[in-house]
Amino acid sequence: MAMFKRFGFFILTNLLVMVTIGIVWSLISAFFLPSATNQVTVLMIFSLLFGMTGAFISLLMSRWMAKKMYGVQVIDPKSRDPQHQWLVLKVHEFARRSQLPAMPEVGIYESPDVNAFATGPSKKRSLVAVSTGLLQKMSREEAEAVIGHEIAHVANGDMVTMTLIQGVVNTFAIFFSRLLASVIASNVEERNRPLVQFLVTIVGDIAFTLLGSMVVAWFSRQREFRADKGGAQMAGRDNMVAALRRLQSMSGMQAQLQADQDSLAALKISHQSRGGVAALFHTHPPLEVRIEALQRSRVG
Repeated sequence: MAMFKRFGFFILTNLLVMVTIGIVWSLISAFFLPSATNQVTVLMIFSLLFGMTGAFISLLMSRWMAKKMYGVQVIDPKSRDPQHQWLVLKVHEFARRSQLPAMPEVGIYESPDVNAFATGPSKKRSLVAVSTGLLQKMSREEAEAVIGHEIAHVANGDMVTMTLIQGVVNTFAIFFSRLLASVIASNVEERNRPLVQFLVTIVGDIAFTLLGSMVVAWFSRQREFRADKGGAQMAGRDNMVAALRRLQSMSGMQAQLQADQDSLAALKISHQSRGGVAALFHTHPPLEVRIEALQRSRVG
């Protein structure tokens, strides 16, 4: 039931956003763009502006959103708590080895899930957070590998890369849904054209956005393999494999988090996998595939 609620919220959010964009575009095209040529030119600019702006606003807000959504408590580097000290020191050690320009914020959040994530608008303003479940259920060696995986995401610039990809997908979705709506509306009675164009635009926005999500998810899965190699290079391949096996053994007990929040979920260490069409929307490859790829790699 929770999955359907999250999916319904995702559809509703997209619907509200696209309705707003649809109204704005309808007003622009009706009052300021009588020429079809002008409409296409301005539509391209409009699509690029809205598509990229939305993605980058999400990126800029990613650290704040993470803290609010998951209740992340940023650890004071001067904390005297032994566990907190170890976590900060390990994150900073891997950050220096990865030559990051600034030390990430280090956070912890209450959750029984064995998980961690990295987020932030840049390498200079990143956040690495781990769940209490991870610290309780993983060995130090396994936890080190997970931290190395997240630092690799930051070092590889995955937050910005995925934002650019999402922005391009958004741009194409906005542009082609409106282009399709114009073509269909031109073939109906003139009195029905505004309503038909509006409805087709909304349906097209949702359909093209869902299709684009498959592209974003595919790129995200490739970044996971790179982050696994990064974690193996920092903490050792055996420890990275052990961490993935630990996640695999616990995957049946973990609550799956909805992956529609790509600025955050795309960088999580774990994602429960299912087969079928749903697999095309997964931001993470199956754990067994990641383990096999890591075992075949030449990382020491």
